[in-house]
Amino acid sequence: MQDLIDKQGFRANVGIVLVQDGGRVFLGRRAGGKGWQFPQGGVRVGETPEAAMFRELEEEIGLAPDDVEVLGVTRRWLRYRLPARFVRRDQLPLCIGQKQRWYLLRSREPEPRIRFDVTGEPEFAEWRWAGFWEPVREVIGFKRPVYRRALHELGRAALPGGLPAYPDWWQDPT
Repeated sequence: MQDLIDKQGFRANVGIVLVQDGGRVFLGRRAGGKGWQFPQGGVRVGETPEAAMFRELEEEIGLAPDDVEVLGVTRRWLRYRLPARFVRRDQLPLCIGQKQRWYLLRSREPEPRIRFDVTGEPEFAEWRWAGFWEPVREVIGFKRPVYRRALHELGRAALPGGLPAYPDWWQDPT
């Protein structure tokens, strides 16, 4: 199925923040050693963002809708532009970046049964629980502002007592 790309060239996408009590978050190491990130993926034609989120949740980390509780979703699309070297100019429609709706999920089990073998081409090779702000430092640089905005917005639902203190490296995480 084809992903949705709007007239401005932004591909509709969903991001998933899976949180544990205490504010630790799922962080996956991409297959092929391509860095660490949250699960995410494109919204297909005819698919709602929520349906895409549940599909990506199962495809990327092997969890079903019954395995999680939805705690929140960003109010609007969060956007980032791809660096020029990542834009595939030979593909139409041209995709210059992503617009993402981010979902905050909590596992119904203290230790979820994460699996990477649901698809023939796994997105992740390993995973760990990370400190709440750590993904901002771990993800590829051009995604950091979106991660920061998503965690700030969704963090209120994840941690009603308040967001954790910023780490020492926070001064300029980009």
